[in-house]
Amino acid sequence: MVKRNLSSDVLKLVNNKTGKKVSPTDVKRLAGKVTQKTMQDEAQLRKLIKQVGALVNVNVSEQLTNEIVQAVRKSGMNPSNLDQMIRMMTGRR
Repeated sequence: MVKRNLSSDVLKLVNNKTGKKVSPTDVKRLAGKVTQKTMQDEAQLRKLIKQVGALVNVNVSEQLTNEIVQAVRKSGMNPSNLDQMIRMMTGRR
C-alpha cells in the first residue's frame, strides 16, 4: 500500500477545482481558526466563507453565501461534500 499525503491531495483538489493557487501555509492558518462552533454559528460561518473567498480571490455574493450556509447546515459539514462546496464557491456546478 502506498502511503499518501492526504493534506497534499486535498490542497491539490482545491487548487484544481478553484483554478487558483493556494499555499499550504494559508490553508493551515485559516483552518487553525475553524472550530465546530464556526460551522454552527451563522455569523462565524459567513465570516469564514468570506475568508475562503478572499484566500482564493473569488468574490462571493450574498446569494452564494446564503446557498453555502444552507448547504453547510444540511450537510452538517460532511467532508464528502467538500467537492460540492468548492464548486459552489467557484461557480462550477
